[in-house]
Amino acid sequence: MSETATAARESRRNEKVGQVVSTKMQKTIVVEVEMRKAHAKYKRIVRSTRKFYAHDEQNTARVGDMVRIRETRPLSKLKRWNLEEIVRRSALAQVEEAAAVAE
Repeated sequence: MSETATAARESRRNEKVGQVVSTKMQKTIVVEVEMRKAHAKYKRIVRSTRKFYAHDEQNTARVGDMVRIRETRPLSKLKRWNLEEIVRRSALAQVEEAAAVAE
């Protein structure tokens, strides 16, 4: 396959950016994505949230991190997303890492 064809195929997958709200499962994170949409009748911006289960192979994400997830094949009953990258670390996670290094 050519380079452009591979890039076009990958870009078809849906991507979302959200905040990690749970890391209690092994290799799974729960990401809360906030969607802002204008109300159909009143035109006011309405905020709604939705939670997605994402696969995190190395267990690198921490609660509070801002992450990008990408749609993938079904991995389990609820998991249909894969952790693509950690966009921004939370301040809480940075404090925990510093404490772990100090020990």
